[in-house]
Amino acid sequence: MKLFKCQNCGNTIHFNNHVCLACNSRIGYVRKLFDMSALTSDDDGGWRALADPERRYFFCENATEGACNWLVPADSGETYCLACRFNLTIPDLSVPENHDRWRRIEQAKKHLFYSLTRWELPMPRRIDDPEHGLAFEFLADTLDASGNAEPVLTGHSDGLIQINIAEADDAERERRRAMMGEPYRTLIGHFRHEVGHFYWDLLVKDRGGIPAFTELFGDPTQDYNAALQAHYANGPQPDWQLNYISAYASSHPWEDFAETWAHCFHMVDGLETASAYGIFPADLPAGAIHQADVDPYDATSIDQIILAWVPLTVAINSINRSLGQPDLYPFVLTNAIVAKIDYVFRLIAEARAMEQAEAA
Repeated sequence: MKLFKCQNCGNTIHFNNHVCLACNSRIGYVRKLFDMSALTSDDDGGWRALADPERRYFFCENATEGACNWLVPADSGETYCLACRFNLTIPDLSVPENHDRWRRIEQAKKHLFYSLTRWELPMPRRIDDPEHGLAFEFLADTLDASGNAEPVLTGHSDGLIQINIAEADDAERERRRAMMGEPYRTLIGHFRHEVGHFYWDLLVKDRGGIPAFTELFGDPTQDYNAALQAHYANGPQPDWQLNYISAYASSHPWEDFAETWAHCFHMVDGLETASAYGIFPADLPAGAIHQADVDPYDATSIDQIILAWVPLTVAINSINRSLGQPDLYPFVLTNAIVAKIDYVFRLIAEARAMEQAEAA
């Protein structure tokens, strides 16, 4: 994620900020510019962004709940920002703890949409494709008539992504992380993983890519429910670290793809953040992108990404060890895993090229 500068005073501002802490200017995200902007109010209740002074904006409707800081062009005819337009269901905000959980969920979802829009990936909405369009439901566990808990499962089905809002509670998410043996269990990770299932349908299945996918990830037609039951009953495949980015990825080719897809997002966004803070390992291999020179979202080769990413992860793991903490990045990128990341990287690049060609 980039760092941003307040156009009014030059102070550093962050992606989730609503106000500049130095000059108290109201702050909003201008999606078309991928930029946070200081704002000035106009006489009609709208805003002018100093990053784009010729255009008038309103805040997304969800800003009234403190759940969004994205701007909507006043001439767009929309009341919600691009990211919030994909919401089908939000939690019951009359329940006190739901409000804060939803706010955290929306922050994580904005990180997802930052990457999706940076890569210019197609995002068909449910309103345009009622059966397969992308949409989100943020739900809480309920009780049936007998008082038994009816849990909401975080997952994806035909473009609809459900997130259990309990995942926004740090203690509950940590409990589930430990119970399931997942080193990375974060809200951002959930969004990146689940949207990977959506893009498998859109970019692999719907575009005739299953044969090439099968060669690398395995047969996606194998019984999914049986595979998950076997995974939870017997554990991951032996020596899974050699071929899968996570233990869960070894459960089924669909999960392998979704985990790999999410990891591609982790790597590129992590490199952009390192660049924003000027963090460059001293011994970058020849051919690696130097984050100051190449935007990782525009990298043309996965080799550039890998050659820059591995030294960075060694550095941050070493810092954590110096502080007595576990490795921040507990993954090993074998050749088999890098081949899968390369597949996802090329899939994203091809989809981006198609979107640009259609827009030209």
